[in-house]
Amino acid sequence: MAQIKTPRKLIEVALPLDDINVAAAREKSIRHGHPSTLHLWWARRPLAAARAVIFAQMVNDPGFERHLQRGMNKEKAAAERERLFRIIRDLVQWENTTNERVLEEAREEIRKSWRETCELNKDHPQAAELFNPEKLPAFHDPFAGGGALPLEAQRLGLEAWASDLNPVAVLINKAMIEIPPKFASRAPVGPIPEGENQPRMEQVWPGATGLAEDVRRYGAWMRQEAEKRIGHLYPKVKVTPEMAKDRPDLAPYVGEKLTVIAWLWARTVRSPNPAFSDVHVPLVSSFWLSTKKGKEAWIEPVIEGKNYRFVVRMGGTPQIEELVNRKGGTCLLSGSPMPFTHIRAEGQAGRMGVRLFAVVAEGTRGRVYLSPSEDHAKKAAEAQPAWRPEALLPDNPRDFKTPNYGMKKIGDLFTDRQLVALNTFSDLIQEARAKVIEDARATGWTDDGLPLDQGGTGPTAYGDALAMYLTCGVDRLADRSSTICGWDTGYTKIRNTFGRQALPMTWDFAEGNPFSDSTGNFSAMLEWVEKFLISVPARSSSQAVQQNAQTQIISRAKLISTDPPYYDNIGYADLSDFFYVWMRRALKDIYPKIFTTMAVPKAEELVATPYRHGSREKAEAFFLNGMTKAVRNLAELAHPAFPTTIYYAFKQSETTDSKGTSSTGWETFLDAVLKAGFSLTGTWPMRTELGNRMIASDTNALASSIVLVCRKRPDDAASISRREFIRELDAVLPEALDEMTRGAKGVSPVAPVDLSQAIIGPGMAIFSKYKAVLEADGSPMTVKTALTLINRFLAEDDFDHDTQFCLHWFETHGWNAGPFGDADVLARAKGTSVDGLKDAGVVDAGRGNVRLFKWAEYPADWNPVTDNRTPVWEAMHQMIRAHQQAGEEAAGRLLAAMPSREEAIRQLAYRLYTLCERSGRAEDARFYNELIIAWPGIESASSAVGRTGTQQKLDL
Repeated sequence: MAQIKTPRKLIEVALPLDDINVAAAREKSIRHGHPSTLHLWWARRPLAAARAVIFAQMVNDPGFERHLQRGMNKEKAAAERERLFRIIRDLVQWENTTNERVLEEAREEIRKSWRETCELNKDHPQAAELFNPEKLPAFHDPFAGGGALPLEAQRLGLEAWASDLNPVAVLINKAMIEIPPKFASRAPVGPIPEGENQPRMEQVWPGATGLAEDVRRYGAWMRQEAEKRIGHLYPKVKVTPEMAKDRPDLAPYVGEKLTVIAWLWARTVRSPNPAFSDVHVPLVSSFWLSTKKGKEAWIEPVIEGKNYRFVVRMGGTPQIEELVNRKGGTCLLSGSPMPFTHIRAEGQAGRMGVRLFAVVAEGTRGRVYLSPSEDHAKKAAEAQPAWRPEALLPDNPRDFKTPNYGMKKIGDLFTDRQLVALNTFSDLIQEARAKVIEDARATGWTDDGLPLDQGGTGPTAYGDALAMYLTCGVDRLADRSSTICGWDTGYTKIRNTFGRQALPMTWDFAEGNPFSDSTGNFSAMLEWVEKFLISVPARSSSQAVQQNAQTQIISRAKLISTDPPYYDNIGYADLSDFFYVWMRRALKDIYPKIFTTMAVPKAEELVATPYRHGSREKAEAFFLNGMTKAVRNLAELAHPAFPTTIYYAFKQSETTDSKGTSSTGWETFLDAVLKAGFSLTGTWPMRTELGNRMIASDTNALASSIVLVCRKRPDDAASISRREFIRELDAVLPEALDEMTRGAKGVSPVAPVDLSQAIIGPGMAIFSKYKAVLEADGSPMTVKTALTLINRFLAEDDFDHDTQFCLHWFETHGWNAGPFGDADVLARAKGTSVDGLKDAGVVDAGRGNVRLFKWAEYPADWNPVTDNRTPVWEAMHQMIRAHQQAGEEAAGRLLAAMPSREEAIRQLAYRLYTLCERSGRAEDARFYNELIIAWPGIESASSAVGRTGTQQKLDL
């Protein structure tokens, strides 16, 4: 068969990585219009990174051979590449998410590259099938999850396909990419809510704004109807003169009835003390209500014999901070310790209860904190849910803690009043759907009689669509309406259930009022759904379907970018059951094929969970085999003109193996990719955490998403020996490392935090292009060994003898002192001496000990021009001192005076960052990272001074 001509894509050559990372990290703090506001998903990729990756995956690199043959020299190619970088920089900005000028410029660049690729392959036998210049290839994500990648493909002008085994993920993707285009540019059909004279929006309804407005209108009707039916279960609280007697803050509210925002409950168990064994004592993790300065509020437990009550106090601090923590609990009445064994036994025996300990209400000047009322406790007890979810929670002790305490079913995670509310809202969705269909017909819509699931676009389908978004609102309400929701004393609001990718146990919880105007109310939940719909692309027909990634054929001849499960990080199926039960109650008649099971399918989920497979070894084998099948599917089906991009996320702590980059999940995943028939042409680290998390004392805080750029490996690929592999690494990696640490024109160098991942790209590109790399005994080299050899390359820099001593000493002792004898032996081995190191000004030696100077201890009047012994170690730490104390200009002046040391200083900073990161020295790592990040500015400052090396020019 004729060979397909595949120009290198931009993502296979260069990216403005730092710009993408900054935008991706910033996105974490943005809410309005983000997919996260439509429906919770546990590991959604940043939209900025998704847009940049898909764009760079489709656009031809200016330096590919055809351009060079036309006479485009490297300088022109670099200038053209910089133009593409500028498009990416604009593209990743959150403000440009809906900027049609910026988006259309990117779309035209994609179309231009596609036409060029089609021209190259116009004589290919499959040209009609694969290379139609008038139609872009479609996009597919076979592990669609939270839908960021299909959404951004759609935004860039592609027909997007999303598939997932998880029905919750499928429905989220339908709501994001499939439904909005069907009803784009249509006016709302719902009646304007009572009390409003006109629509909140303009009369022109672009995109999905009409759909968004109907979500608001029918949501308002649902809230009104729900309040009529169950509002009596959510009483207001009347402020009496007696209540305000010792509370001046309550004086303005005397005689008023305040709407409750939240009822705060403490779980209770029988006291372990025999004298109080007939009393249920509270488990409270914090007695604080508000820690806001000037608005402090807390709860005082008042003990009266065998009884106790709670009183809210304003100002000051709690007399008792907590009754339970990670070590166990304490009996409020006797002070006896309550070990977790006792608390668990009580829960398993069904003896865990609840006790109201505070009420939070809406005031004119903020929150009003009130002591608990017996009437309010009784009113909550009146709730009798007609249905409760019976689905069992998994036996997964790592991520699901409530079964240890007797809460083994999803229904056990809610109070009876919460269940009544969620049942009521769920049931109202079908009533709202019927109203939507009737109103659409009355508005004059053409009635095709088809439901949404059968491709309809008339009134019935529109009613189904509204039911979907109203269900998203109910799911958002469920996330704020379980007994896992705590009270946030800093923001004074209800926390959501899934603060992390697990279901923890809570000792006290906040029960919200869905009919308030504050935290956790139903209208606010739907408002977030509405805001997402206003900004959704709503363009190009797209589809979301339920398919197993191992067997699906949707990927055929499509561009693929995907974010598969990460070994055992997240059990999506187990977590999704929390939402699935409510979705199924509301939508099972609309999507009967999706809701055929009582719970989310789990047996085929590609997650290495030992509790599900019997052992870690079996779980790992299951993951490797399944992921290999899924990725092989992609390798066989993907459009041959494009590389496939695959995200893999893991924490930096996974690279702490002293022998190099080593992580079971990472190695297993890479192994699956290579066994599937892919070779790697790039690995790009996408940082998705805010910058200040990078330097946290807990180095696990930094999460990177590594984007693997893959091409199908030729079937006739050769094998090579270990020696040949190392020889090729030695030939390729120096140049690759130099490009990464220097950075292209206008592009920041790869930060130290990302270098060990980025260098894997060119290293694994060599390893993976061969059928096998053979060890001396003829066995194939493992991925782990290859990663170790690649990563060790970072440690092979050649420094002066003094610096080599400092490096080795720092690796062993850090900034601590060590015995003089050890230092003397090491110094001799490195070709220097302790006295020489002391003269160089890098160590303090005395009283039988030797220690390295920290950067802050170096003299500020140092002049490299007059220093006759300047190790690279000293030069680099002097630059850190100048940068930290006086900024880039001061560091640039130092660099201008020692231009010959520039490269070595930069390489040493990278080397020390890597060393500190792997040994958990996060604070030390910060200074080396900051120096590298600032390097372009320092170089500019250095050039402004002029690199003459003279003392006069230095101007210190």
